[in-house]
Amino acid sequence: MRRCLSKLTPRQMGFTNSNSFLVGSKNITTTSNAAQVDQTKPSSVSDMLVDSFGRFHTYLRISLTERCNLRCQYCMPSEGVELTPKPQLLSQSEIVRLAGLFVSSGVNKIRLTGGEPTVRKDIEEICMQLSSLKGLKNLAITTNGITLARKLPKLKECGLDSINISLDTLVPAKFEFLTRRKGHERVMQSIDSAIALGYNPVKVNCVVMRGLNDDEICDFVELTRDKPINVRFIEFMPFDGNVWNVKKLVSYAEMMDKVVKRFPSIKRVQDHPTETAKNFTIDGHCGSVSFITSMTEHFCSGCNRLRLLADGNFKVCLFGPSEVSLRDPIRSGADDETLREIIGAAVKRKKAAHAGMLDIAKTANRPMIHIGG
Repeated sequence: MRRCLSKLTPRQMGFTNSNSFLVGSKNITTTSNAAQVDQTKPSSVSDMLVDSFGRFHTYLRISLTERCNLRCQYCMPSEGVELTPKPQLLSQSEIVRLAGLFVSSGVNKIRLTGGEPTVRKDIEEICMQLSSLKGLKNLAITTNGITLARKLPKLKECGLDSINISLDTLVPAKFEFLTRRKGHERVMQSIDSAIALGYNPVKVNCVVMRGLNDDEICDFVELTRDKPINVRFIEFMPFDGNVWNVKKLVSYAEMMDKVVKRFPSIKRVQDHPTETAKNFTIDGHCGSVSFITSMTEHFCSGCNRLRLLADGNFKVCLFGPSEVSLRDPIRSGADDETLREIIGAAVKRKKAAHAGMLDIAKTANRPMIHIGG
């Protein structure tokens, strides 16, 4: 008999309380980031980055482009999307100016996203300029890996510190079905190239969808046995046009159930309060396994992330529809202080938490290809 997830009790979903859940006969202890968030603002973080709930935001995700060389089903509608005209996208100088403003205000990590960020022709120059910003500690990228292998040596020279590669199946034919394109071999090559260049760990993002790739969870875990790979299983999230359905959602508890049965030595590690993933190690494995539980166990209380979209819109929550343009003020001649006021006001409007997953599914939001991964 089918039961809607929204009507299940926490125990029926596998959760025994806020700090642990049952997986078969094994109790997996989690750590509530709500209880651990340190509300003491570092002196390096300006008030511009502090919201009304005391969260300070030191992590900026910048979408470099809406273009992509894949058509992943959970990211882009089957009919495609209307891309923003190029003149309306942020230029290299505008990206660097805004990034510099955020970093000088306390942001210490930037992640480049898309679309597919590596299709942007000036990505090397952007990386070079961003990595030279005083105060930036980590420059990361999330990529589908299609062209990464040949571009990575130069990107590393330009200051790229860490890599997330999206891969939702280890079966080439299924890859073509999920992405509507060929390229599985090139993604695997990019993973190996990143390892060879010394990236450790190489993070592999896998969106788990029932009936599509949930049968491969343990195969992905096997990738971590002999290689410094951190496999990150992501709960399927609703965005405009990706035909999200609660029946396709494979919960954290259900994924863990599969993993524990095959890898009983799995154990939780201590996570940073702002960490989005729940992280685990397995005895004898070189790599690690993580779970991003946005739908069944959100981590909003420790959120330190902000988003700058390719068209210059500023977004304080992935699931919130609210956006404010930074491009328009820049092109109207706004000085840095005016931009800081606009950013600070948007950050102060950030809500304590996003809506429940069924409410998110009903809320107007842009396709993931527009928002940035």
